[in-house]
Amino acid sequence: MKIHNLTIAALILFILSGVLYWSGHHKPAEDSAKISADSPPPILKLDVNSITQLAVKKKDAEPVLLTKSSSGDWQITGPKTLRADQSAVTGIASTLSSLNSERVIEDKASDLQTFGLDQPPLEVDLTQKDNKTQKLMLGGDTPAGGAIYAMLAGDPRLFTIASYTKTSLDKTLNDLRDKRLLPVNADKISRIELVRKNGSIEFARNKNKDDWQILKPTPMRADGTQVGDLVRDLTNAKMDISSSDAKDAASEFAHATPVATAKVTDESGTQELHVRANKSKDSYYAKSSAVDGAFKIDSGLGKTLAKGLEDFRNKKLFDFGYNDPNKIELRNGAKAFFLTRGTAGSEDWWSNGKKMDATNVESVISDLRDLTASSFPATGFSNPAIEAIVTSDDGKRTERILIAKSGDHYIAQRDNEPALYQLDSSAVDPLLKAADELRPAAIQAAQKKP
Repeated sequence: MKIHNLTIAALILFILSGVLYWSGHHKPAEDSAKISADSPPPILKLDVNSITQLAVKKKDAEPVLLTKSSSGDWQITGPKTLRADQSAVTGIASTLSSLNSERVIEDKASDLQTFGLDQPPLEVDLTQKDNKTQKLMLGGDTPAGGAIYAMLAGDPRLFTIASYTKTSLDKTLNDLRDKRLLPVNADKISRIELVRKNGSIEFARNKNKDDWQILKPTPMRADGTQVGDLVRDLTNAKMDISSSDAKDAASEFAHATPVATAKVTDESGTQELHVRANKSKDSYYAKSSAVDGAFKIDSGLGKTLAKGLEDFRNKKLFDFGYNDPNKIELRNGAKAFFLTRGTAGSEDWWSNGKKMDATNVESVISDLRDLTASSFPATGFSNPAIEAIVTSDDGKRTERILIAKSGDHYIAQRDNEPALYQLDSSAVDPLLKAADELRPAAIQAAQKKP
């Protein structure tokens, strides 16, 4: 009897072990199936670069048609031909190419009216290189909010998608048009001319370096920061479509006072921007050769275009900037100072075979770097007693200036330049004092000993 009971118990244990073994080995598959069932399926998955046409269709509005050119740029082709905002259109294409749902409401939707899909308020169509088309229909909001109903033409399933996805697709003609008044690439601009009543200023970009020079009224060094701000303001100038209608802007432009005409040249040619101001309202209006109509613009551009010639001139005497010089020669009357940096990468400075105190040398370099004109006089330069020569850029750049005392200030001139620079005494005197305090490192160290 005992043996019989043991046999039954062993059989039950064997069966239970088998069940546990089977459930243990099949549980991951069940979990995986559950996860797969709970994961919302994608609505569209395609290569964004394959999209060649888009159509944004809103209820009670003309469709906005967009076409990609052979160069890869987008253009608005309907309801009228306009330049497109590349970033805005690319955003729509990117959203469509990887469009995910939040959930599937029905596998076979029948009552589309309930979900606002019988006459969708928004429809976005796309065409790919192989002429395959897709039509996305967006309906009403879900009762809980935060999502909307959506369907894909030819697919019976009813989805919900996040409301922010609709926001990224729901664009008007004005949202998708290029609102730049000068559609140029800032990095490709080679020349800018400001034509004004009181005289023109022309700038040219140095082909070998990313800096600018003034060509007119006479060749001068340009302040790279100021010209950079001008480039930025011109390329960022946008039409303010919402502020007033076209007739109001055209009327304001016609009665405003001319500020300047900016002629901007890049590799594609020259475009012009005519800017006028209503000074009583501190408002500015512009017309561009690249787009029809007049538009209100940001006052910052108008004020930049009104700057004088001296605002755009480089007031620094030296161009070596924050690069470390390789050699410095400084003469003040009978006094002469010669400084040479050690081997490449070295921070040591030498003079007449002696290592110099680094702090003293840095004071001289800093004072040379800070020499800045307070104005640009036409005369006053005679009998220069001070000479400074700075070699930098691994010996590729050598700059020489002469400085003459003139009353309570100084007048300086750069080598091979006709322009004169007026320097305050507060800029030159510290330089001469720092040069007098140059000492060999050993002597400086010995003086610090008790």
